[in-house]
Amino acid sequence: MIRVLIVDDHPIFRDGLAGSVRREPDFEVVGVADSGESAVELAAAANPDVVLMDLNLPGMSGVEATRRIVAGGSAVAVLALTMVDDDDTVMAVVRAGACGYILKGSSGAEIVAATRTAASGGAVFGPGVAAAVLGSAGGRRQIVVNGGLTERERDVLSMIAEGASNAQIARALGLSVKTVQNYVSRVLDKLQVADRTQAAIRARDGKV
Repeated sequence: MIRVLIVDDHPIFRDGLAGSVRREPDFEVVGVADSGESAVELAAAANPDVVLMDLNLPGMSGVEATRRIVAGGSAVAVLALTMVDDDDTVMAVVRAGACGYILKGSSGAEIVAATRTAASGGAVFGPGVAAAVLGSAGGRRQIVVNGGLTERERDVLSMIAEGASNAQIARALGLSVKTVQNYVSRVLDKLQVADRTQAAIRARDGKV
C-alpha cells in the first residue's frame, strides 16, 4: 500500500486529487494539508510514502516545507505539484530535496503514475521541466561518459540529459523510435540506473 499525503490550499483541487488517489486500490490517503506548516506536522505524524506538495502555499512555502520534510530523516518522497513552470522554481524544489516535479495540468492518470514512480524511488519531471532541470542555460551541457558506452549511446545519453523524448532523439539521429528505445535500455543498463532521469542527472554531474 502506498501511503500518500496531499498538500494544497485550494480545496476543490485538493479534494479532486484525493478522490483520484483513493480510487487506486494500492493507494491510501493518510492526510490532507492546506499549508506548509501542517504538511510538515502531518508528514512526521502520518509517515507517508509520498507527499504531493503544492509549492504556492500561504505562510511557509512548499519549497521550505519540502526542505523540512526531507531533512526530517524519513524515507518519504516529495513530489512537487504546481501550476508554475519556471527554471527558478524547478531548481529550488529539486535543491530542497524533491524527487520530482509535475504540473497541475497533468491528468489524474499521469499524477498517479508519477506518484507510483516516486514511491518506488524514481525521479519524475513533467513535460518541459526535465530540460530546465537537466539542461544548461548556455546551450548543450558537456556530457562525460566512460568507455562502457558506444559513440551512439553517448549521443543518446546527451539528448536524454537535454530532456529529449525518444521521438525527438529518433528524429535528430535519423533512427526509428524502436531503435532509440533499445539504445536507451542499453544506456540505463550500463549506467545501472532505474530510469532516464537518473541517467541524465548522473551525466549532468559527470558521475558516469
